Amino acid sequence: MVSHDPGTRPGHAPADPAAAPVTPPSTPRRRLLDAAAGPLHPVARDTLLAAVEVGWADPARLHAEGRRAAALLDRARAVVAAGLGVRPSEVSFLPSGPTALSRAVEGVAYAGRWRGARTVASAVEHSAVLVPARARAAAADDAALLAEVAVDATGRIDLDAWRESLEVPGTVVAALQSANGEVGTRQPLGAAREAAAAHGIPLVVDAMASLGRDDVPPDWDVLVGDARSWGGPPLGVLVVREGVRWHWSGSRADVEHGRWDVSPWVPLALAAAEAWQQTASSRPSDAATARALVDDVRSAAALVPDTQVVGDAEDRLPHVVTFSSLYVDGEAVVGAFDAAGIAVASGSACTSSTLEPSHVLAAMGVLTHGNVRVTLPLPAVSPTLTDDVATFTEALAPTIRSVRDQLGVGDL
Repeated sequence: MVSHDPGTRPGHAPADPAAAPVTPPSTPRRRLLDAAAGPLHPVARDTLLAAVEVGWADPARLHAEGRRAAALLDRARAVVAAGLGVRPSEVSFLPSGPTALSRAVEGVAYAGRWRGARTVASAVEHSAVLVPARARAAAADDAALLAEVAVDATGRIDLDAWRESLEVPGTVVAALQSANGEVGTRQPLGAAREAAAAHGIPLVVDAMASLGRDDVPPDWDVLVGDARSWGGPPLGVLVVREGVRWHWSGSRADVEHGRWDVSPWVPLALAAAEAWQQTASSRPSDAATARALVDDVRSAAALVPDTQVVGDAEDRLPHVVTFSSLYVDGEAVVGAFDAAGIAVASGSACTSSTLEPSHVLAAMGVLTHGNVRVTLPLPAVSPTLTDDVATFTEALAPTIRSVRDQLGVGDL
């Protein structure tokens, strides 16, 4: 009797594991459509890694390594200043965009404290403006210290209400976004600044969502940006025009022109400058591409029953769109898209980790629940962007319908 290997049949050779390799299941490619804090531009990433080797030292030190770091920091500052059309002395680097925005308001308020302590801001401003201002008003037991100017259904301020708020004695700060990072609507900065200037009030402009993706706004006294918006690392940019009344109570004149208390990490500044340079030449074409893709998203979302696309359809940032659907919550929709390999966002753009109803959408008087926010990445960090958006628009209606069915509200 011939014995056989229990793993074979008579007349068959034993199986060779190496002869028939098992192919592991492929992982679907992720599609990034939430790039408010997107990936580094590839060249900026290389710059960051290289700069770690040469620019690690404290630029305030007097030794050779410190002087080299200081020279590199000056170079980065000059690049960003040139891109913004300002002097290098007007530009400071801070740890993040929201930090720079908070400091921008603090500096204007402190410089004007002899006149009063009142702030005028739109109702859709970033939490870095509204939360501290509300806290100051509460601490003083004086709600009048903050005027939150109403916006229309597109998210644009009521200019008449803005002008009236600026006329109130004791107003020392005016804060307004260049455009909203959640719905994309641009603000009328020219008219807003003119109204503020008539009362000697500096205008702080939050351009975190627009710098590097839209034209640099010309109408401001203090400007704030975030390098993440143009493919750079987390780094805030604070720009104070010469002659503007700005002073921080804890100022150290030798650190970032008296606007921060710690020198920035030079590699981050160099990477931010490199990202700006790399994206500058392609910015108009990138914006045109993003605008067309956002139009596709807006059209696809508008076809979903009981769904509202918000924000100005024309006068807007090219790369941002938000829509809201009835009968679902944003967390469930984000989770469904995430399971399908598509990253989108929900909730307020400045407090998205909490998934709280958006204060921006609430101020606009539009649907706040079941909202989805798309922030398109730069083509340089997402070569498959067009295909990714096409996949998203195809999946949009079925995904919303599936979430509604799971919640038992598909027939409503």
